[in-house]
Amino acid sequence: MVRHRTPARRGSCAWKTAVLLLALAVPPSAQAQLMPGLDLPTTSLPGLPSGAIQGRLPPPLSLPDAPGLANRVLQQARAVRLTALIRDNPAIIDVDDRGAPVVRGEVLAVSPSPEALVRLETGGFRVRSRTAFEGLGLDLVVLAIPAGLSAREAVRRVRAIDPEGEYDFNHIYSAAGAAEAPGAPASGDGGAAARVGLIDGGVDTRHPALRNVRIEQRGFAPGGVQPRAHGLAVASLLAGSQGRFQGSAPGASLYVADVYGSTPAGGSAAALAAALGWMAQSKVGVINVSLVGPPNLTLQAAVRAMVARGHLIVAAVGNDGPAAPPLYPAAYPGVIAVTAVDSRRRLLPEAGRPPRIDFAAPGADMAAPGADGGFVAVRGTSFAAPIVAGRLARNLPTPDPASAARATALLARDAQDLGAKGPDARFGKGLVGFELATRPATVAARGVLTHP
Repeated sequence: MVRHRTPARRGSCAWKTAVLLLALAVPPSAQAQLMPGLDLPTTSLPGLPSGAIQGRLPPPLSLPDAPGLANRVLQQARAVRLTALIRDNPAIIDVDDRGAPVVRGEVLAVSPSPEALVRLETGGFRVRSRTAFEGLGLDLVVLAIPAGLSAREAVRRVRAIDPEGEYDFNHIYSAAGAAEAPGAPASGDGGAAARVGLIDGGVDTRHPALRNVRIEQRGFAPGGVQPRAHGLAVASLLAGSQGRFQGSAPGASLYVADVYGSTPAGGSAAALAAALGWMAQSKVGVINVSLVGPPNLTLQAAVRAMVARGHLIVAAVGNDGPAAPPLYPAAYPGVIAVTAVDSRRRLLPEAGRPPRIDFAAPGADMAAPGADGGFVAVRGTSFAAPIVAGRLARNLPTPDPASAARATALLARDAQDLGAKGPDARFGKGLVGFELATRPATVAARGVLTHP
């Protein structure tokens, strides 16, 4: 049984409200696009000749801003979820200048100079931890801020003390998966030779779908590795296999970095950077990140270093709607940004539209392994990204810039062109792995998967 946590339920309800509002407000032709499979009944009135009341009724309701309404509600769904997280954990979660959640009492510094650290300590800041990422050439310092200082004021102070340094909040990143009520993929090859990384929640390795998968897990947040439904679903879509369900690279070796642990402040920028450092040290070629959040200097530096060394980072674009601002790490240069389509090859209306899309993959009308040993229905760009990552991992087991470029080109060559001819802003280089979407009814999916 999939358990629903309160913040997840609020976010899921808000998303469902968006769909309901669209169903009521959008004209029938638009409903057919936004609500696939919804057949509205028609009613005829016997005894009234055609045109009998023509001219007596007001013109049909027109809502030209229906897409704008959907975008606002989708963004509100995320805001409700994050607001609940902040409200329920005031002792450990603060906000940045835009209201995004951050770890309270901490500021991140990227490779600060010794002189800068002396000035910062004189200003009341204290080094809480220091981690050298040898594989990335970075030094991450977590600074504890003076008592009584908000994160916003602390960041302003450290930037004033060292204007040349790179300082930022310790932002918190959330999963890019949504929920859907439940309703034979083609066989993959080459998965057993692949190695792929996953930055997410922990994975329950006892699930039958992962029986033949070698998994190495490491925790990067307080509480260590804590299995989560989201991590299990994404891991299985990467490398799992069970009956009619098959992941993108079945049998691939998985390196799982749990960045959530047992704390509500899990998913921090510091944890993501540390996880990337481990992936670099382990020489994992492709890393899937189905998490989204705001831009962050620490995460940006880690991503830039990974890309320069020939790693491919595959990230979901998020589910805040096409009008939402770009979400990260998908929006960083060099990251493979993945959007999602439904069973009719249409973009999900909630999928983000960053400046660049690289590939599309199935992310709705599909099932994934669930925490009870069975399957659940899933929806969201979270579940499209691992399909792309698994395919790329088949041709990039270890990092190498030239091989990374070839792996991406091979995937683009085999992708199905959708939308405008050639690469475009909606589907990128094309649709990948459409045949891998396992329909919920074929595996008796029970329940839904919501935001962890």
